Order: sequence, then C-alpha cells, then structure tokens
Amino acid sequence: MKSPSFAYIRAQSLDHALSALADTEDAIVLAGGQSLVAALNLRLQVPELVVDINHVPGLDLIEIGGGEVRIGALVRHAQLMANAEASKALPLIGRALPHVAHPAIRNRGTTCGSLAYGDPAAEMPACAVALGATFVLASTDGTREVPAREFYPGLYETKRAPHEMLIEARFPVAPDGARAMFDEVAVRRGDFATLGLAGQIHVNRGVIAAFDLVAFGSEPAPLLLKNVADIALGRAPVPGLIASLAQSVADEVDPMESPLATSEMRRRQYRALAERCLGAVMEFADV
Repeated sequence: MKSPSFAYIRAQSLDHALSALADTEDAIVLAGGQSLVAALNLRLQVPELVVDINHVPGLDLIEIGGGEVRIGALVRHAQLMANAEASKALPLIGRALPHVAHPAIRNRGTTCGSLAYGDPAAEMPACAVALGATFVLASTDGTREVPAREFYPGLYETKRAPHEMLIEARFPVAPDGARAMFDEVAVRRGDFATLGLAGQIHVNRGVIAAFDLVAFGSEPAPLLLKNVADIALGRAPVPGLIASLAQSVADEVDPMESPLATSEMRRRQYRALAERCLGAVMEFADV
C-alpha cells in the first residue's frame, strides 16, 4: 500500500519543529521513521503533517554525567550500541540493543522514537521502565519530565500530548556491581518479541538491594513486576531462590491472548525465561 497524502516540513531548529506541532491539529514527528513509515503505508496513521527533525542540530548527542545517561531524540540505536561508555553505564541497554530488529533498522531507527511510539513488543520501552528512566517532553509551552514508569498507561498509549515531542531520555547510571537481566522469545531473531523480560539486579553485602524486572511483548504495556521484587529484596542471590522468583513472574503477568499461544502457555514460557535469566545472574552475583 501507499501512504496517504500529507504535508511535509523539514524542521531547521527545535523551535521550528515545536511550532509546527503546535500549529497543526494532527501532526507527527519523523526521526528514524522505522515504525512511522510502515504505519503510514498501511494507513494505520493518517496525519495532516509530518515534521522531519533529522536536520535539527543538537538532538543526536549521548551525554554521560551527573549520575545519568542522556540520550537525544536523534540518537540511532546503532550509535548508542557502539558507545562503549554508555553500555558500561547502562548494561541492560547494552544487552538489549542487539535484539532490536536488524542492523539496517538499528542504523536508522532512534531510541527515543521507539520510546515515544510505545510498541508493547519493543525492547527499549521495557528497559526504560526497568531502569526508572525519565523522559523530557518539549512543546511551545516549555518542557516537562515524565517518569517512564508512568508514561505507558495502556496498549499503544503514552502520556505524550499531540503537540509535544520527546527530545531526551535520561537513564540513571547503574550502580557498581549491578547486573542486567534480559531475554526474549521471538519467532525469528530480529522479529518483535512475543514475550520478554528486561531488568537489573544489584547485590550489596550479600543480599539483593535492588531488583527491577519488567515483562513485555505479551502485555498491553511494559509491566513492572512489583510482587517479584518484593520476594527478591533482602534475600541472598542463591540458586534456591530462582524457582520461587520464576513462579512469581508467571503468577504476576497477565498475557494477552494471541493466535500463537494461550495465556497459560505464555505463563509457562515466562517461567522458563525467568529461570534462564535469573540463573545467569545468580550464578555470577557477588555474594
């Protein structure tokens, strides 16, 4: 299929882009375009105006300092993946990025674009929720910050207003000794995940001091597994804990029905995936 007709603006500055969004009732931002162009061609989205921000200066920066990693709106997945300092500061992001689609997609697709789009099967929104990231939204009225854990209220829903643009994602630097947990199930490598787990564990003085795990892919939005964390916190990260945590993951998720699997099958898959993720982390945790 071909996309519908729409007006097009190549923004030359952030103010130019934000003004265009404010002046048009149904406008949409083009950054990497890896989700947008497909949606346009399928006519799932029929905007009045497309605002191209690829020539806006200053949006393609990765900055590390003050205990956080700041990722600009035009940072490509491949750019972030190649940044060794960012991967060291955010080991979960480093683990998850190779699972994002294929190299050609990562070369064009932007991390903030994925975060703003909010596909429930995408890896980056799940990582943002697990790590407690903060999103900076800009409009002609100014900027505001929204925690990632409040940004995704439902299926393909976000807290971004139509006249706003996600200009930066801020991730807290992982504490020393933190270990990433990531795995997913997909029909083929590079396809969207049918289900997955993304998280981070921090062990301090022999006990689990922080435990943040998110289920994604089969949920309407990234699901922070709070009950699982309650069981893990304050416990020693030993192999005997894995089975109870994996079962708690299966109990807490609420998978959507799909032609590929029933909800009960998804829960069994989550339990197996959790055992695999946790087994790797527990084996190497400092106790």
